[in-house]
Amino acid sequence: MKTHKLLFLILPIAFLIVLNACEQHAKKTSTKTTKDSTIIIKHKGDTIIKEKIVVVHEETIIREEKEENKTVGKKGTHSEDPLPSWNDSDSKSRITDFVTGVTTPGSADYVPSENRIATFDNDGTLWSEKPTYFQIEFVLYRIRQLAPQHPEWKKDKLVQAALRHDLETLRKKYGAKGIVKLMAFAQAGITTGEYEKIVHKWITTAKHPITGRLYTEMIFQPMLELIRYLQENDFKVYIVSGGGIDFMRVWAEKVYGIPRQHILGSIGKLDYEKENGKPVLVKTNDIFFVNDGPGKPVAIHQIIGEKPLIAFGNSDGDLQMLEWCDANKKRSLPAYIHHTDAKREWAYDRK
Repeated sequence: MKTHKLLFLILPIAFLIVLNACEQHAKKTSTKTTKDSTIIIKHKGDTIIKEKIVVVHEETIIREEKEENKTVGKKGTHSEDPLPSWNDSDSKSRITDFVTGVTTPGSADYVPSENRIATFDNDGTLWSEKPTYFQIEFVLYRIRQLAPQHPEWKKDKLVQAALRHDLETLRKKYGAKGIVKLMAFAQAGITTGEYEKIVHKWITTAKHPITGRLYTEMIFQPMLELIRYLQENDFKVYIVSGGGIDFMRVWAEKVYGIPRQHILGSIGKLDYEKENGKPVLVKTNDIFFVNDGPGKPVAIHQIIGEKPLIAFGNSDGDLQMLEWCDANKKRSLPAYIHHTDAKREWAYDRK
């Protein structure tokens, strides 16, 4: 039995997710109830986006950290709560009811384990993305590292903005094209092996400019619990992110427990070469595939080969992935995360 619903999570996210009611955004949102679901019409400037959505009305979902809540449920144990950081809420119930429904033999919604696919965005879904995407911080680090070798960069206003860490100018004046150019400067001409070593050194030492934490400590505990819960129920869990695939594969397996073969991201063009008689792959200036927006369903189809049963995202760049999940003929659960906690993380809307 197919359920066409998009779980809409208003989530203030710090190091633990918090869930608020959708009414907080009622001034910008109009609703129309249908037989199957509630249609939310979100107004963004002159754009109206219609989505099949389940409106979630509940209090915050975060629990105070207590000793009895620290253990994630394990398959084959008697743990009462597989999602201990989540308060008992409608959203939590929808998730656990969904998992129970698709994993219970004899259930009308039962799905064999080989068809249980879950996809998660990364930036803003599994870890934070403020004040800017963390991979951009890595790129700016590389520009600073390489600048002494490139005196010609002194006349390049884009590079100078990067060296000043002027995120506002980079966003407003140069945008995505400027970032892509900086990424090319930061990685072109090095082998994938060299790149992996550079990323590993950075990700294990660099600190978030505001919190002072390692970037790998800026992850969301409830999402880790959800990933583990799905894995323990024989879901194949994938990251489907707009971030660089080579960047994420260095650290994501250790942090999230998701195999590097299950990490899908944007791909730069590589050249096959010989170095000291041994084959290597060398990074170039060119982009091969952008895994964002409509690119996400394409990657899911080409790499995974099956629509997900459950998908989580937090921005318009994830909308097509959520729609692709909703198009699954089997019961599915697409979910949208919305950051609203200015005290413990950041409150913002994504376009």
